[in-house]
Amino acid sequence: MKVILQKNVDNLGYVGDILDVANGYGRNYLLPRGMALEANSRNVKALDHIKRQTAQKAQTEKSGWEDLASKLSKVALTFPVKTGKEDKLFGSVTTKDLEEGLAEQGFEVDRKKIHLAHPIKELGNLTVSIKLYRDVTATISVNVVKIHAEGEESAAKAEEHSPSDATESTASAETTPAPQEPSEG
Repeated sequence: MKVILQKNVDNLGYVGDILDVANGYGRNYLLPRGMALEANSRNVKALDHIKRQTAQKAQTEKSGWEDLASKLSKVALTFPVKTGKEDKLFGSVTTKDLEEGLAEQGFEVDRKKIHLAHPIKELGNLTVSIKLYRDVTATISVNVVKIHAEGEESAAKAEEHSPSDATESTASAETTPAPQEPSEG
């Protein structure tokens, strides 16, 4: 008996397969459970029509994802992060951070599609892949840079110009008078 599978069946086949099965297996198991249809000319023509429609739909969908992948490949994200001694990051850059960075640039990508082996915990440039569709993958450039605090920058610039001026400015900042309490009267 020839049947067209409507559902994936273990050790038999996948949806849309046309198979020869034993008469009893087809009539008593596959057909009553809705797992298959009898492979007559009407059902075979309907299957061919459905296959053509899904192939066209998949092709247009894939071309849309390829366009998005080409746009994403031009994206470069920069993440300023706080670091400690020896440029160790406080925390890490995760897929959620990448998703938010892409959203800020107008790209809605689910963070589950972003492939990171592990969260980014070091400074530098790297590429991250994003699987958008079956055979469509985009790569983006991610740059993790150190945040320079305003106090650190001004102190560093002052030290470069004249070390004695820098000590005076820090000393004057430390000896600011405390606010006075209002007198009762």
